[in-house]
Amino acid sequence: MSAAQLLRTTARVALPVLAAAHAAPVLSTFGPLRNCAMPRLAGRGRADHVALTFDDGPDSLSTPFFLRALEDRKVTATFFLLGCQARRSPGLVREIAAAGHEIGIHGWLHRPLLLRGPRATYDDFARARDTVGALTGRTPRLFRPPYGVMSTAAHLAAHRLGLTPVLWTAWGEDWRARATPESVHATVTRDLVGGGTVLLHDSDCTSAPGAWHSALGALPRILDTCEERGLAVGPLREHGRPGGAGTAPRTPSSAMAPGRAGRRRRRSSQ
Repeated sequence: MSAAQLLRTTARVALPVLAAAHAAPVLSTFGPLRNCAMPRLAGRGRADHVALTFDDGPDSLSTPFFLRALEDRKVTATFFLLGCQARRSPGLVREIAAAGHEIGIHGWLHRPLLLRGPRATYDDFARARDTVGALTGRTPRLFRPPYGVMSTAAHLAAHRLGLTPVLWTAWGEDWRARATPESVHATVTRDLVGGGTVLLHDSDCTSAPGAWHSALGALPRILDTCEERGLAVGPLREHGRPGGAGTAPRTPSSAMAPGRAGRRRRRSSQ
């Protein structure tokens, strides 16, 4: 066998193996398996608490409504921000932090990680982490992958950057065009148990236009259901889970100046 033939044969064997290794963590996307076998990744916490989380913000058209709804109920949550969205609404990022909410990252762009190599994955995470950290004065410690799909490269990049991946145990499917406040509430509470992590979206930047209205309408009902079941609601840092956000550096007061929740500026397209 010539050297060229040997290289071609090696490539035919090695490439599928490397691809399989890269995609292996996709198994965690299957909710029942994740919730049972991967409690730390699923965001399992103490039995009397529910972690409330939001993805895809900040969005000047919708996030302020969620902030007011949470303020009315005296509830704080964890917001997983997209770096590109944070860059467009820096004042809103500071407002989320000033309200006492926990901030993690959702990557820079909402693109599948399985389609990215190690370098592109690392650069995406680092850019989002550094942008949000500069705006709030706190380095984010939590990460949620777009679409909830991890890759081996994503796990390695998160480890290098000091980020803990966290998915969820219950979601509202609030990104769908046909979603309603009633359907979001029913879907979340169907799988809601103590120690669970709830996923909602405070932006429709990657969802059906206007889908955030369904999540916002369902939010008070979800909080009511948690109260009825004797479950406290808060961010992941209060969830009692190993590898949580921990203690973050003190935020400088200048970085915490509130934004203007009432603005309605249309965001530019990605």
